[in-house]
Amino acid sequence: MAAKGGPTNLEKEQMFGMAEKEMEYRVELFNKLTQTCFDKCIEKRYKEAELNMGENSCIDRCVSKYWQVTNLVGQMLGNRPQM
Repeated sequence: MAAKGGPTNLEKEQMFGMAEKEMEYRVELFNKLTQTCFDKCIEKRYKEAELNMGENSCIDRCVSKYWQVTNLVGQMLGNRPQM
């Protein structure tokens, strides 16, 4: 921290860089989730304009499991001893 209590330019740049990486990670995670659940739950040949009940249920379960696994992996990586 700077002497006057505010962050220095270097610290601001570092915080901005970390925020940028976090946003990139979240966008990538969302894109992977969307593609994974779409491939798993939606038929290749569309029959209807709207999702049917089976597709809707599949997507709900897929997204839920994807977030659970992502959170579990994050927790496991966060609890790892540093080398």
